[in-house]
Amino acid sequence: MAGTHVLMVEGPDDAHVVKHICGRRALGEIECIKPYGGKDALIDGIGVRLKESDIGALGIILDADTDLHARWQSVAAHLLAAGYGNVPTRPEPDGTIIDSPANSLLPRVGVWLMPDNTLPGILEDFLTFLIPDGDDLLTHADQAIASIPEGQRRFSDTKVAKARIHTWLAWQDEPGKPFGQAISARYLDPHMPAANVFASWLERTFFS
Repeated sequence: MAGTHVLMVEGPDDAHVVKHICGRRALGEIECIKPYGGKDALIDGIGVRLKESDIGALGIILDADTDLHARWQSVAAHLLAAGYGNVPTRPEPDGTIIDSPANSLLPRVGVWLMPDNTLPGILEDFLTFLIPDGDDLLTHADQAIASIPEGQRRFSDTKVAKARIHTWLAWQDEPGKPFGQAISARYLDPHMPAANVFASWLERTFFS
């Protein structure tokens, strides 16, 4: 597809995860991966990006957080306002691809809601899907988190997914690797089934 390929993400962690999955799977290079410093800034930026005439494909990765439907609606509203008439009422389980409207300069748009377009959650939930089969450390991490005495846990329920994956990473051969490096080190497996679905979405958005 002609034109620049742009991927909008919430933060640097998302960008590094995408870059390392693309690299490990030899998908190709996305020309511009833009972290927005949070979901509100990203959502507010969708309309501006859609008006850039040199973009051939635009990807959007957002955390679903606690309300998948509300997150989808916040994205769909911008697409409908820009002139896309084929926006589904809910995200596709394999990642949503929306073709350019006929006779327009609008780009093809791909939307992925973390962790898997069907569940509430965040990037860190997706990363737990990449933990190799037979690895029991996540169970131990869950037990460790659950054993924190009442009143001593310093993070909210919405941050449990972050605590799980960071605890798991802290117990690897080289503790505490950032997410992207954990993929390169094969602590997280970029060929797990969830990664296959995500990689297919990246291919359909940017490389087909």
